[in-house]
Amino acid sequence: MLQEASSDAQGLVSVSTIGNEGRYLYFACKRCMDIVLGSLLLVIALPLMLLIAILIKLDSPGPVIFIQERVGARRGSKGGRTIWEVRNFAFYKFRTMVQDADPSIHQAILKAWVEGRAEPSDAGGIKFKPTSDPRVTRVGRILRRTSLDELPQLVNVLRGEMSVVGPRPDLPYSVEGYKPWHHERLAALPGMTGLWQANGRCRVSFDDMVRMDIEYVRNQSLWLDLKILFLTIPAVLSGRGAA
Repeated sequence: MLQEASSDAQGLVSVSTIGNEGRYLYFACKRCMDIVLGSLLLVIALPLMLLIAILIKLDSPGPVIFIQERVGARRGSKGGRTIWEVRNFAFYKFRTMVQDADPSIHQAILKAWVEGRAEPSDAGGIKFKPTSDPRVTRVGRILRRTSLDELPQLVNVLRGEMSVVGPRPDLPYSVEGYKPWHHERLAALPGMTGLWQANGRCRVSFDDMVRMDIEYVRNQSLWLDLKILFLTIPAVLSGRGAA
């Protein structure tokens, strides 16, 4: 079982482990699954991705792909412990907002959510988050509702920056507001989907999301990864909790 993680000034999140041999085998199998599943999904989704790219270009001026800096982690070992080196990477999504949209609105909302000042809504999203954001394009609303805007992250998976399953990579200004215990969620390769996505997404508080991620970090297994993948399918199809 994993113990509580700690973070130092060098951006390392260290987690003491028991049974490293089994863990290393799991990580190797997980990487193989990411390559196989990521490649397969990318090939299957390619025609749809090309259609989405055309629709985005027809709907509004600007690039098709939105590249954003996110916080992830890279696994290593030191003194018999698993060490997760926290670092930023380029995160890919289909653009769902107008070009050069003002990020200050999202920053304020996310900061309030991390600090516990924003309550989740039963209908999905955050209670004081605007229901009709003028920055979001017509095509963008559909992409967000169906989570199709996340498809370009398959490239992040194949590059080894993300996994198909894992805690979602956070934004740098969000991580800056973390409480000490929040950092344990960074002790895993970030993923396209996880317990949070399968169990409600924006319908839960930030602390509850972190608890789900920590539960995943401490109990990672191929069986859990497969279970999360299957649970994600109905969550995406229903659109529940999609922001």
